[in-house]
This record gives sequence, structure tokens and C-alpha cells, in this order.
Amino acid sequence: MSTLSENILGGGTWQERLNQIVATMQEMSKHTDPQEMVQAYSRRIREMSPGNRIISLSRRDLDEPWFRVTRYSEWTQDVNPWHEVDSLPMYDRGLFSELIYGNAPKIIDDLVLEPNDPAYQYLEGQGSLIAVPQFENGNALNMTVFAREGTDRFDPEQLPEFVWVSNLFGRATSNLVMAKQLSEAYAQVDFELKRVAEIQHSLLPASLPEISNLKLAAHYETSQRAGGDYYDFFPLPNDKWGILIADVSGHGTPAAVMMAVLHSIAHSYDHEDSRHAAPFLDFVNKKLCQRYTEDSGTFVTAFYAIYDPHTYRLTYSSAGHNPPRLRHCDNEIVEALDQAQSLPLGVIEHAEYHDARKILKPNDRIIFYTDGIVEAGNHNGVLFGEDRLDSVLAKCKQDPQEIITDLLEKLKSFTSDMPPLDDRTLLTARVL
Repeated sequence: MSTLSENILGGGTWQERLNQIVATMQEMSKHTDPQEMVQAYSRRIREMSPGNRIISLSRRDLDEPWFRVTRYSEWTQDVNPWHEVDSLPMYDRGLFSELIYGNAPKIIDDLVLEPNDPAYQYLEGQGSLIAVPQFENGNALNMTVFAREGTDRFDPEQLPEFVWVSNLFGRATSNLVMAKQLSEAYAQVDFELKRVAEIQHSLLPASLPEISNLKLAAHYETSQRAGGDYYDFFPLPNDKWGILIADVSGHGTPAAVMMAVLHSIAHSYDHEDSRHAAPFLDFVNKKLCQRYTEDSGTFVTAFYAIYDPHTYRLTYSSAGHNPPRLRHCDNEIVEALDQAQSLPLGVIEHAEYHDARKILKPNDRIIFYTDGIVEAGNHNGVLFGEDRLDSVLAKCKQDPQEIITDLLEKLKSFTSDMPPLDDRTLLTARVL
């Protein structure tokens, strides 16, 4: 009677068998695909013990007495049981059915089969076998059958260890299957998020408008694939322009969806009134409260301004948004545009919004921004803050793009280039 290690690993000294095992484990450890790992393992076993005939069975998702043959050492071409399950032979009777539904390991020393038994075609000429179940949730959902010519070829003394090792391999395979499934699921989700991000970016202005005596630059950066920040421009009568910057609460895809809703509502406003900014926020707020935010807890901060290039007048209204920073280069004062603050959009349907006005002067600089800028933190938990934001406006010869570049460099240095935890949007303007 041969021992199990001789039947499975072949002959040789313990050192030779150990070397074979180590080489097998090293090869298996390199695989991330379960099909490739099982193929490598089976190939190694056949090389070490070419006399074995190996059959793998499965009853996963089947009712008794049905089972599938998932692998067979004599097949010339393997079938991937995870992707080609319908190509696998399936049976409802015979020795294999009894073994896998028996839920226990078994050695048969003197194998005799009837020709009409489905197992016959796999075991013809074999005189003994060992059946090793692989358990999941307490049931033998899978089983490996080793068979050899001649009777009494398997030593039961080593059966416990072999069942143990075989089930460890089964669990490793199952874990690799789950890891691959998770990887594929994450890849699909990532692909969909990329598409969401592409759609979201398409909602932003493709290019900045050319506004008389106002030079512009913009920066848009999401903390995830998609985000809730939004900016836009609206041409108005008499050469005026509406300027909007907004921030949806939350992050990621939910915020991006609400951002798309906000875009749709903003573009449905007729913009007939080019004298007042507050009616625009009132319109958007009512639409959000009536249909979108009442039960979700979502809200939107927004700053909307109307710029008249003929009079240099900026009429603005704010719905809980961070006040833009205005730098007067003739007196080096940085001023917050905070005289028209009210509740965020989507909180209370009857919230009231009002206007404030500011006359701009040539060489004035403005930074419109979302809270992802000033609330960016460093390793010590200190926030970037408005003072550091204002310091970027110290150089009055900067163009709008240079302001953004300098600000992002300061932000990068302050945060040690940590990935952003919130979306970051900047609009900068220089009055000409």
C-alpha cells in the first residue's frame, strides 16, 4: 500500500518532496486569477505523480443528486468553471453523486463500476480512489477525486492531513475567486464613476467667456471621480454677465447628481432681470425644495453675481457660500464680499435672498472659491484658512491664472501634497 504523499507527491526523499511543495507554493502565490492558480497546482501534481487520475466535482447551486464535473486530468482543454459553467458536463446519479452528497472523505480500495455509471468514463481502468470534500458553510460543495490503477493504493493513516491540506487549498481558491470578483466589481464601478465624471465635466463651461474689461481663469478639482462643485456663466442683456459658483453638500456621485440637477435648474431660469441677483437664487431654492432636497438633507451653497462692464458694478447675492475675496490694488486691502448672506439653497423653501453691490476698479482682483480651498488641512489638523488665501493676492501684478497657480502651490506645500478630502474650485478675475 502506498502512502498518500507518495500517491500525490510521488516518490523521493523528504527533501525532494519538500522542494516540490515549496516550488508549487511559490508558483501558486504569484497568481491572482483562480483559474490560472488551479491549473498551475494541477499541473504540478501531475508532474509529481503522473499515475494519478484527478477529477474535480461541484454541486454548487444544484439540488441533490445533481453535480458537475469541473476538471478532469485527461481533458485536453480546460474549461473555466467560473466563466463557462454551462459547458461543464452535469449528471444526476452514480458513484460521484453518492460521494459528493455523502459530505465526507472516502477511500475505495477495490473500485468496481457499472458501465452505465457516469463515473465509469472517468475512472475506467482505475482500481482505487480517494474522495476529498472541500467544505463551504459546512457542506461539501466541491470534491476532488484521486484515482490510481490497482487496488489498495491509498493509506488511510494520512487521510486526515490530506483532507486538511485540500480544504486549505479550497479556501485559498475561494478567496482568490472573491478577490477577483471584487476587483472586477471595483473596476466596473470605477468605469461608471469615470463616465459620471466625464458627464459632469461636460456640464461645466467648455471655455471661459470673453467679458469686456474682466479677465478670467478657473480651476476645478474633485476629491473623488465626481463631485458637487459647480461654476457657470450666463450672458445677460446689455453686455452683462451672470457668474455662479456653488457647492453641493457631500461628496462623490450623490453630490455630482445634485450638481447636474442644479445645472439644469440654473439654465431653466430666464435671466430676464439683469439688475438683481437675488431672484435667481430664490428661483433655484424653490425648485430644489419642491422636488429634490426636502427628504434628502442635501443643500447647496451658492454665490451668484451680475457684472456690468459698463459701470464696473458687481451685484451679488449669497446662499451661505464662502464670501469671495476682493483685493483693491490701489490700497492693498482685501475685502470679503459678504454683505448679502442668507441660507443655503434647498433648506427652506421660503428663504429670503437679497442683493448687495460693489463698484469695482481697474486692477482689482477677485477670488471666487469653494470651501475645499480654505478647509484643506495639514498633518497637524490646521486649516489653510482665509488669511493664507488673502496672502496670494498680495502681488497685484498677477494675472488670474498666475493667482490660481500660486494658490495651488501654496496649498500643495501647506498640505504636504495630501489628496484633497473635498472638491476644490477657483474662479479668479482681474478688472482691466
